[in-house]
Amino acid sequence: MIANLGTPDAPERKPVARFLREFLSDPRVVDLPRFLWLPLLNLVIIPLRAGRSAAAYREIWWPEGSPLLVLTERLAERLAGVLDGRARVEIGMRYREPSIRKGLKQLRESGVDEVVVLPLYPQFSGTTTASIYDGVEQALSDLNWHPRVHRVERYYDHPAWVEAIAGSIRAYRAEHGTAEKLIFSLHGIPQRYVRQGDPYQRECEGSVRAVVEALGLTDEEWLLTYQSRVGREPWLQPYTDITLEELAKSGVRHVQVLCPGFAVDCLETLEEIAMQNRELFEEAGGEKLEYIPALNDGDAHARLMERLVIEALAGGQGSE
Repeated sequence: MIANLGTPDAPERKPVARFLREFLSDPRVVDLPRFLWLPLLNLVIIPLRAGRSAAAYREIWWPEGSPLLVLTERLAERLAGVLDGRARVEIGMRYREPSIRKGLKQLRESGVDEVVVLPLYPQFSGTTTASIYDGVEQALSDLNWHPRVHRVERYYDHPAWVEAIAGSIRAYRAEHGTAEKLIFSLHGIPQRYVRQGDPYQRECEGSVRAVVEALGLTDEEWLLTYQSRVGREPWLQPYTDITLEELAKSGVRHVQVLCPGFAVDCLETLEEIAMQNRELFEEAGGEKLEYIPALNDGDAHARLMERLVIEALAGGQGSE
């Protein structure tokens, strides 16, 4: 089963509110005391954010549905094709539908007794990968099902992932040219989580360095930044939006941005980076911000997923 974050059922206020409530109620995502956080979430944050978030989702919504869900489904189909009967493929979303429980139930009904759970997060974080496994454990308990489970907890340094990302950059630049700066923008988390032991920042840095080395870039050609911060406490830095403003004001006119923490494109890439941050860069004096798409349902991504699944079934790293 390949697992992803999830998405609202529709780009409207009520479905978005349901998604935000489920997502932001997860103690892995927001670790504040429940008696303080949940009233604030339900009485203040969701009423304020649901409408704005729904408007943002409408900007990127496809006729087929949410890009994150559509692309995850397409990737699952491509993966099933390359596996060619060696394993059954289902998807499961941590929040909303189709749920992790639904995906596991379908696997149980198909008669399997061995499951690979592959979260679509190259870098491990308690806020993402660990939360997926919370959902898996709860679903297996609800189903009273006890298959052998193989966990893929990270693949940020897997040679196939590094080459897939590097290859996507090479292909984009072959078609569109090379910018003055290549920005690797990864989703941020609070700095406090890293101080408490979350390995996410270290793995982000390791993944980007591996791609940079594969491309043969000099230190002057690229930057690593973090996006999508919320609230007032410090998140991982440097921040993507502030960095783009500073680059434009310093005279940089052309940047390309890649988001290697996102396996498929979604609100944070299509709206936050390709729309909001492009506008911010241009308003600060920049001329061109190009977003390099995620691996999505491309062949290199499907082949990477195939390797991760087969290695997990063979008892490689991440199996249990």
